[in-house]
Amino acid sequence: MALPHIFEASWPDPTKLGVDSKSAAVLLNESKETFAGHLKVRSDEINFLGEPNLGFYLGIAGLLSTDSRLVYSNIDRMEIFAIADSLGPNSSPLQLKASKTGQIDFAGLAPKNLATLQLCNRETGTIQSQRELNCESVFVDATASGIRIPLPQNWSTALWESTSWAGPSGLGILAVSKKANWKNPLPHLDSRINPGPTSLPLIVASALAIDSWAADEKNLSAKIAAINLDIRNYITNNIPDSDLAPHGADHLISASFLYVNAEQLVTTLADKGFAVDSGSACSATNMQPSHVLAALGVLTQGNIRLTIHHATTFDEVKTFLEVLKATVEELRK
Repeated sequence: MALPHIFEASWPDPTKLGVDSKSAAVLLNESKETFAGHLKVRSDEINFLGEPNLGFYLGIAGLLSTDSRLVYSNIDRMEIFAIADSLGPNSSPLQLKASKTGQIDFAGLAPKNLATLQLCNRETGTIQSQRELNCESVFVDATASGIRIPLPQNWSTALWESTSWAGPSGLGILAVSKKANWKNPLPHLDSRINPGPTSLPLIVASALAIDSWAADEKNLSAKIAAINLDIRNYITNNIPDSDLAPHGADHLISASFLYVNAEQLVTTLADKGFAVDSGSACSATNMQPSHVLAALGVLTQGNIRLTIHHATTFDEVKTFLEVLKATVEELRK
């Protein structure tokens, strides 16, 4: 609702010298302070990205040195897999295996390691219990956790996505700690981390969204936890040959159904008025089973991912579960 007014006030370039640009610069600085308060970082550590996934490369490659070793997990995002593959065999990146509950054992880290820490897995909701890592550099993937989980004390770089607090898509926030030994891995002629401009209206809108989301979370987190439990109990007791990923963050649920095609399930549910996502493939291009579900030993067939929002009601969930059961039975026939 606020977007039209935001676009009216924040169209100028905040780096210019005009009166309108100065007003836009005030909006930008106020937004930075808002994010800094919620993300628990300094405002001068914050950088905005028009392409959120670019933050994985900037956050990791900027910390790598000739004597460091990248350590990541087999349930990390595919963007991190791609970075590890691009380093070549001489760099010897190390992939750690998750336990059946999705936990990563970081006990063997060496001081010169660069570790990637995923606070919350976006497919299953798995939350890492070990968040203080004993190594020189730590890249934190907070794209699914948002502001639910605080950063570890020795974080070096961290990445968030605006959509995790119901903000507009197309905006990432990369924080680079002032204590980190970080160098820009992109060709550059100045001190800017982001190679191009980022939409100021989206930044301001996201700042409003994070304020609103944080206020709602205090009042609605218990409701979301209860809805999560209702969904899990219903699927377990009423839909045979189903499999649920281990319970993690309350707002995410990963459910799989044997003898069901995930794409058909998602499409049929959409036709019936329910929007869910499919986690059964890493991407639409390779159509391979989810590497996260496979790593956890969870059924990969017929997988859907449910996100419980603040506005979700118990009545909506009850209706959805009845439709889900009927749809699974229909597709199995």
